[in-house]
Amino acid sequence: MGLRTGNLPDFPWDTLTPFADLARRHPGGIVDLSVGTPVDPTPALVREALAAAADAPGYPTTHGTPALRAAVVDWFARRRGVPGLDPAAVLPTVGSKELVALLPALLGVGPGDAVLHPATAYPTYDVGARLAGATPVPTDDPAAELARRDDVRLVWLNSPANPHGAVLGVDELRAVVDAARAAGRRTGRPVVVASDECYAELAWDEPWASSGVPSVLDPRVTGGDLAGLLVAYSLSKQSNLAGYRAAFLAGDPELVARLLETRKHAGMIVPAPVQAAMTAALGDDAHVAEQRERYRRRRRVLRAGFEAAGYVVDHSHAGLYLWVRPDGPRQDAWRTVEDLAGLGLLVAPGAFYGAAAAGHVRVALTASDEHVAEAAARLQGA
Repeated sequence: MGLRTGNLPDFPWDTLTPFADLARRHPGGIVDLSVGTPVDPTPALVREALAAAADAPGYPTTHGTPALRAAVVDWFARRRGVPGLDPAAVLPTVGSKELVALLPALLGVGPGDAVLHPATAYPTYDVGARLAGATPVPTDDPAAELARRDDVRLVWLNSPANPHGAVLGVDELRAVVDAARAAGRRTGRPVVVASDECYAELAWDEPWASSGVPSVLDPRVTGGDLAGLLVAYSLSKQSNLAGYRAAFLAGDPELVARLLETRKHAGMIVPAPVQAAMTAALGDDAHVAEQRERYRRRRRVLRAGFEAAGYVVDHSHAGLYLWVRPDGPRQDAWRTVEDLAGLGLLVAPGAFYGAAAAGHVRVALTASDEHVAEAAARLQGA
């Protein structure tokens, strides 16, 4: 069997090149707001932990150190309202994108199976289904799809969502979990619900800013039963660790054990110094709060700039992005990308995230304070 690359869409970011070139021709140069890559320093305590663990001549464990898994368990209890996770049900991953892309295949999902994912979504959910030979199904109502289909094996949730920053509440999460379990009982084939929650520490609007973004592992969602449930989380956003490829999976102990065995065979191991850095990062809330305030300031400045220029910001309750469209009649996102590139501002078209998103652009908060101020000034004609 050959690789299924022929079934994959073109890599979307390559299509932004002409607009990046246009933005660079602006007299003030380009302000790149298209990609959510952190620009602020990695916290000193994390770098120190990495350096202290740099003498690592032996192979690390695929399952992660006991200290790292304990740190994940403590973090879930302290920050996410999920007490009592089993440390054995935690698994470090080489960033979260590889997990999203490979999880369907690692779970044994394949031809004849359906993978549900949000209608407006990070494209790797679709790609992962295709790599496994399964059928990706975009939907804004996964509970309804689960009730009417017998071929669903995996449901992806994303809250807070990339690109639009909407948040799923406890009742919404529970409805999907209940529907997945009902579908599994009906068909005799368990349905896994995997929730990508990597923006959970970046909540801006109420009630999430004060109460926190709920997890699919929250007891109010699960009823105390983690069967069939997984959470993916990345430290790239909260701790400026995108370059470390530092993430983890947690949830159903039986599922995690199966994934662990497969990843052992494949050699999918997080380097030992990175595991030490992750342990340090997860144990410290102060640097996360500091970074959150940086993004809060940038969000305020950018939002004011876009709104003053006649744009509307939809959703954007949490996460690293503003979900923006021109006020008035619907305009294709590529036209908006071109308009903003004329100001030297590069943004991502909603078309990258599905047909339902074609009227919006995604604006990242991951630029320096100086670049964010410059973007706002250009939008307001200064």
